[in-house]
Amino acid sequence: MSPHRNGNLSVMYLQEFVLEGFEGGLQTHAWLFALFLALCVVAVLGNLTMIVVITLDARLHSPMYFFLKNLSFVDLCYLSVIYPKALANFLSSSKVIIFAECATQFFFLSLLITTEGFLLGMMAYDRFMAICSPLHYPITMRPLACARLVLGTYCAGFFNSMVQTSFTFSLPFCSSNHIDHFFCDVPPLLKLACGDTAINKLVMFGLCGLLIVGTTLVVLISYGYITLTILRMSSGAGRHKLFSTCGSHMTAVSLFYGTLFVMYAQPGAVESMEQGKVISVFYTLVTPMLNSLIYSLRNKDVKDALQRLGQKHTAM
Repeated sequence: MSPHRNGNLSVMYLQEFVLEGFEGGLQTHAWLFALFLALCVVAVLGNLTMIVVITLDARLHSPMYFFLKNLSFVDLCYLSVIYPKALANFLSSSKVIIFAECATQFFFLSLLITTEGFLLGMMAYDRFMAICSPLHYPITMRPLACARLVLGTYCAGFFNSMVQTSFTFSLPFCSSNHIDHFFCDVPPLLKLACGDTAINKLVMFGLCGLLIVGTTLVVLISYGYITLTILRMSSGAGRHKLFSTCGSHMTAVSLFYGTLFVMYAQPGAVESMEQGKVISVFYTLVTPMLNSLIYSLRNKDVKDALQRLGQKHTAM
């Protein structure tokens, strides 16, 4: 680190940060390591299973499962971006992360959060078209259109990530290089900045608020029409099946958007960084784990596909 005088402030050109992680002693960190490792294993196995099953079973080659496979892929990327370093830090006395690695982690995290938010919105729109406009569904949600929608979610994620990363890592940082978090995120990084962070906060709350509110409106409007359509159905069994499928999606959406809104789109909602760390665990680990469980355990088509693949493997 080389100091530079900027008025009365000593600005440090940092080459590395220290991720302080969670409070507590060695025993607490050992318990947290075991808990996080168990959740990571369940999340990785669940999402890998979803990707493999959807890819291998031709009956699942539909728009809904195409979006779901991409959601599982994004969730796997979440885990690989954050948790190898976080797990290693639980057992290490040195919690150093170099500047470039921190910026890279931040970039991909921002990209993945935005992409997942848009994917969940696309999945709600897909269910809206399938239930409320079944005659137009095969044309509207044809494979090329679905591919373009998914590509659009990644492009939106890339744009938001570029803006957030460039604004955050162009800030001058003060003498402290200790990040009060277990990964590189906006709120703890802004606390280390020497310069005026008003624009950064405005950009963060503006962009995140716009993305979260916009995609949430798509989900709410889609499911509002879906609910009205289901209630008009005469078949009780059909209503139960559709409510079960849509309920799974709403569970995942509520947990993901709820934690993101509290963390990024509502200034002052998180009173302490320890609170923020707990909230971060929900959208970076708990949600990726629950997504695969919700969409597999509560989905008859996926369970049937798993059974067929198991029978093929046994026959071989």
